Order: sequence, then structure tokens, then C-alpha cells
Amino acid sequence: MPFIDCKFSKELSAEKRECVKSGLGELICLLGKSETYLMVNIEDSKDLYLGGKKLADGAYLSVDVFGSVDPARSRRMTAKVCDFLKEKLSIASEHVYITYRGIENWGWNGDNF
Repeated sequence: MPFIDCKFSKELSAEKRECVKSGLGELICLLGKSETYLMVNIEDSKDLYLGGKKLADGAYLSVDVFGSVDPARSRRMTAKVCDFLKEKLSIASEHVYITYRGIENWGWNGDNF
């Protein structure tokens, strides 16, 4: 039951949004999760600041998963997500923040896991 909340400082075309959604769908397996239940939120044109300076090309991703997050897996995912964002959106790794949270109580389809 993963959820990835994405905020980008730049505007993304529909094609780029689809690319991000699909890429994250492939990369979620690095956390031992499946795209089957992955929900992704993409927000663009956000004011993101780092070190007091507004980022023209920056990103913040928050990754929530049911259960716990393995530090080694999240480290691998961070590397792959940063590579992906650099390749597909020209966002430098030093302008990307990613947080990971394990969620104990997760509801879906009228019930909780």
C-alpha cells in the first residue's frame, strides 16, 4: 500500500507526469512493494526553497508504505529516483529531497490492514 506524494518546482506536461508516474511504478519494487496498489500524487509549479534559495528545478517526494521501511532498500531507491529525475526531468540530485515513512495503520476498500 505505497503512496508517493511528489512536489516539483517546475511545470510538468501531461507526458512528463505520465513518465513520473510510470517510473515510480517501476521503482517502488526497490522497497519490496508492488505498483498494483501504488497511489501517486504529482503537484508541479511549487515554490521549493533550499538553503534559502528558490529552486527552478527541484523536487520533494514523500514515500509512505504499509509496514516498515528498510534503510538499505530506501537508500537504493533514493539513488535510483535521483538518477531517474535527473534523466527525465533534468533535476539535479542535490535539489531532491525524499522522505520515507512506514505506516502501521492503513485503510483501503472499507477496512484496515
